[in-house]
Amino acid sequence: MSPADLAAAWLLVVLCAVSGAYCLRQVRRSGGAAAGEAVMAFGMALMAVPLGQRGGWQALALGAVFCAAALHAVWLLRGGVHHAHHLVGSLAMAYMALTAAAGYGHGGGPSLVTGLLLLYFAGYVLLGGARLVAAGGPAPGGYPVASAELSRACRLAMGMGMLAMLLMM
Repeated sequence: MSPADLAAAWLLVVLCAVSGAYCLRQVRRSGGAAAGEAVMAFGMALMAVPLGQRGGWQALALGAVFCAAALHAVWLLRGGVHHAHHLVGSLAMAYMALTAAAGYGHGGGPSLVTGLLLLYFAGYVLLGGARLVAAGGPAPGGYPVASAELSRACRLAMGMGMLAMLLMM
């Protein structure tokens, strides 16, 4: 792994961990609504840690965690379709972990699935960025950024992290 790749990987780890910490802070305030996003962000941070060729039990353990998160997202779908993104994200993380466990690592899992996930997350990032820009401007009360914009920015950062991890496959 080149120094530039290593630096990018560690920046992705930091980005995802900070997003997870923010979501965890929101869980305390909102009573658990951001718990799924916190788990996803910390899981993404863990998967992005550059440990060389990842495989074996670590990837299988991460795959099991994200399969459980996908089952939880299916359970949340009964509350509305807006939880579908959590399902797609959990399945994408499980897919990446299981392809790493199978020894594909860099250079490829099945390209059709990877391509579809890349399209989904690229669209998600573009739409999320447009929504964030449209919601710009100072928040009421003199704060430069409202909590809703921080949540959107956090989701956008995680979407970009997912896109980066898929591109590195």
